[in-house]
Amino acid sequence: MDIQLEKKKGIRKQHIPYIIGGSAVLALLLWIVFADHASTLKVDGRSLNIAEVTGGEFNDYIRVNGQVQPISVVQLSPEEGGIVREKVVEEGARVKKGDVILRLSNSNLDLQILNAESELAEKQNLLRNTQVAMQQDKLNNETEKVQLDIDIRRKRRTYGQYERLYRERLVSREEYLQAKEDYEVAMKKHGLVTERLVQDSIYRTIQMDQMEENLSNMRQNVILIRERKDKLEVRAPIDGELGLLDVELGQNIAAGQMVGQINDLSDFKIEAMIDEHYIDRVAGGLPATFERQGSQFSLKVRKVYPEVREGRFRTEFVFQGTRPENIRSGQTYYIDLQLGEPSRSVMIPKGTFFQVTGGNWIFVLDKDGTKAYRRKIRIGRQNPQFYEVTEGLEPGERVIVSGYEGYKDNEVLLINN
Repeated sequence: MDIQLEKKKGIRKQHIPYIIGGSAVLALLLWIVFADHASTLKVDGRSLNIAEVTGGEFNDYIRVNGQVQPISVVQLSPEEGGIVREKVVEEGARVKKGDVILRLSNSNLDLQILNAESELAEKQNLLRNTQVAMQQDKLNNETEKVQLDIDIRRKRRTYGQYERLYRERLVSREEYLQAKEDYEVAMKKHGLVTERLVQDSIYRTIQMDQMEENLSNMRQNVILIRERKDKLEVRAPIDGELGLLDVELGQNIAAGQMVGQINDLSDFKIEAMIDEHYIDRVAGGLPATFERQGSQFSLKVRKVYPEVREGRFRTEFVFQGTRPENIRSGQTYYIDLQLGEPSRSVMIPKGTFFQVTGGNWIFVLDKDGTKAYRRKIRIGRQNPQFYEVTEGLEPGERVIVSGYEGYKDNEVLLINN
């Protein structure tokens, strides 16, 4: 008689692999349907710098480093070249306008002076000799004219006498005509000599004037050459401080060569290098301020140089009102340059996240602060403390402003507190 075996109920051992496989498939399906596919990364909340988005008045200014400079600098350049014979004043000394700073020597200039003086003396002697000769010619001409005057009177008398005698037929016609011709020749000769005297007088006057003018020019030339010798002393053109003197004793200096500079200390200016990003917004007349020794001082942009070097451009500021005490050239001030009027804006504190995102996106925390989601934003202006957010954030939200180097490719951050 066969014994009927009872079937066991429940999960058998051979069914376990099928159950595990089905569970895995089901889990995969659920993950595909319901899971968040964004790439996530767990981060330590203690390493994050979290800031709150705020709304308020955005002050549109930038902070730049400025260096104090004299209000103007005058270059020292000798008008005459020469060899440095003496340095009268050293660098850093205060000088008055006209003070001698350098003395030069120039043997060629000394020789030019001697030659000019010798040529002047020669011309003076020539002028005197010419004057004597002309005076002698004038006397000779006047003597000749006197003789002609006497001769013409005599021949006029002779002609008159022969004319009367000829009418009385006491002399021949030939004698009468000869006396008449002699008188007429004397008259013509007298006229020619008189005209020659007039022309000689005009010529002498013109020649003497020319020689006097040439002599005057030569005298002036000698004076100018002597003045050139005075210019071998290099003098201070203004009151100020001798800021630079780049010469040595015995050095040969060319005319016009820069040998130093005088700093005008009657006032000061501040020069600052500004990032080229702001070149279109910085213009003359913009106000600026800085703090020194617990006091605030006002400045104004005087000049903006258009040339950009190494990503920066140069700007000059001048003081408005009082100056700091003990101000010195070379001091550095931290200047707040006002670019525009304050306005109501959404703001976030400045942070290193900007170096990675460029202000195009940021991580925003959820309400409970356990997750941070990547969000697109737009940043407008910025000052040393805040970024102005024009799109993407609302006041009261919290964002991560610390560096994103370690998770710049992630979409979601899981924050472990």
